[in-house]
Amino acid sequence: MTDAPPAGTWTGNLPGQAAPRTAAPRTAVPRTSAPRTDVPLLAVAHGTRDPEGRAAVAELLDLVRALRPGLTVELGYVDVAEPLLADTLARMSGPVVAVPLLLGAGYHVREDIPAALATAPQVRARVARVLGPDPLLAEILGERLSAAWPNHCPQPVDNLWPISGSGPGTGREAADRCQAIVLAAAGSTDPGANADTARMAGILSDHTGLPVVPSYLCAGTPTPADAVAALRADGIRNIAVSGYLMSPGHFARKAAASGATATAAPLGAHPALARLVLTRYDEALERPSGTP
Repeated sequence: MTDAPPAGTWTGNLPGQAAPRTAAPRTAVPRTSAPRTDVPLLAVAHGTRDPEGRAAVAELLDLVRALRPGLTVELGYVDVAEPLLADTLARMSGPVVAVPLLLGAGYHVREDIPAALATAPQVRARVARVLGPDPLLAEILGERLSAAWPNHCPQPVDNLWPISGSGPGTGREAADRCQAIVLAAAGSTDPGANADTARMAGILSDHTGLPVVPSYLCAGTPTPADAVAALRADGIRNIAVSGYLMSPGHFARKAAASGATATAAPLGAHPALARLVLTRYDEALERPSGTP
């Protein structure tokens, strides 16, 4: 049994309606001091059995290391894959900043991470904010969406992205532009995590100028396939599915089978995502001692 969709989630035939536009904190904060490297960064990832998904996580962390030379970066998976979070923590001691490589504050943040930390009393951990929602993620998703079209169109045009063969004099501009985006998240039994996805849909809508429907692949409604079908029933033909996922794998393949005109790749190993990981690390270190 799945949870009802969070308030503000698109649930019916409402063509052209975007998710609610809820402001998200900006990430670009000017720094006046040298970047910190004295406290290890522990990246906490959702487990996957997919080798391509694990490779994407490893590549992302290589980007983090390249951006912050001298910073120790460790990895722990909350389930399925190794190294498990508890095993990584057992090898560590002293101060640590745990950065969840997660897009919403669901069960893993509320239960799994605290439970693992409780098994490692030798570690003094600060847990950073999850990565989403955030305007920087909209920029990455926008790049992935552009790359999904045959012409690799870099910018929204008149609030409608070209799909193929469009441009001045072709006579196909209106017919060949994307009309709506379905944001495909994993989904959670935690209503708060699904609400985070709805907020991210609003941010992506602001970024692209297109209506964006939040959807959920395993918990929550609508599913991406249902969202695509409902939009098509309303006469919207050109629909893109945007994979609001950290890496390739089962959920990404499921999103690609939603029946949309095109499906964009997940966030993956992107330099901007590596910068966001470091922003969360820095934010956690800047919190006053004793704050959660």
